[in-house]
Amino acid sequence: MTRIGVFDSGVGGLSVVAELMAQLPAQPLIYVADQANAPYGQRSLAEIRELSHGITRFLLSRGAHVIVIACNTASAAALHWLRKQYPGVPFVGMEPAVKPAAERTRSRHVGVMATQATFQGELFASLISRFGADVTVHTQVCPALVPLVEAGELATDRARAAVASYVTPLIDAGVDELVLGCTHYPFLRPLIEAVAGPGVEIIDPAPAVARQVGRVLAHHNAQGAVEGMRYDFYTTGDPATFTRSLRELLRLSHPAKQAAWTPRGLQISQI
Repeated sequence: MTRIGVFDSGVGGLSVVAELMAQLPAQPLIYVADQANAPYGQRSLAEIRELSHGITRFLLSRGAHVIVIACNTASAAALHWLRKQYPGVPFVGMEPAVKPAAERTRSRHVGVMATQATFQGELFASLISRFGADVTVHTQVCPALVPLVEAGELATDRARAAVASYVTPLIDAGVDELVLGCTHYPFLRPLIEAVAGPGVEIIDPAPAVARQVGRVLAHHNAQGAVEGMRYDFYTTGDPATFTRSLRELLRLSHPAKQAAWTPRGLQISQI
């Protein structure tokens, strides 16, 4: 039985899970939300790499065959390093969709919303070098958005004000393509669209990531239905709160399980 392993610092990666469920409904999936250490965007690249390494070991021990780093920050910090550590394991990471934005823009101004750690990583610098030469890329760090999504504030006055404070400068700069460079942000897409207006295209990379996972599975001859398919969700935070997030964000009635960091790494503390 082939399982897709997915992880993020919190609920943001569920935007990728939604696409995986839609495109690959036959594949079982195991998800880890490292909410005890969220948000990753405020941590050093070395810290994020170590956390990502521990979660990868946990997912592999639980039968994952493909690892999806459903976190732009963790992808920027750890994707290339993890591929070197586990050369036989296929990894699929997130990267801000600078390429399609640069191809589609008419104004030649592209906006990217992400965390500071994402912008500091080698991955983003490489994207700008390869695809941003002929356009102006405007970056916007959005520190308030991840905590808002984690708290379930998707349509509150605080969320509207925070989104407006981040999106308005990009619109004023003339962007007509706006890249969501964090997996939490799609849950705020209605608010982002309301500020950006109809003349701005919002780009969410989650559908493309799910397609890439499908290609990886096909390449490894790992697709196919399994009997008694199940989804397993673990959090290093509060399982009851994460279970509520599953219901609200994915419309999925599924209990989350507890995992905890120990001297031996990430372990299941309650099944």
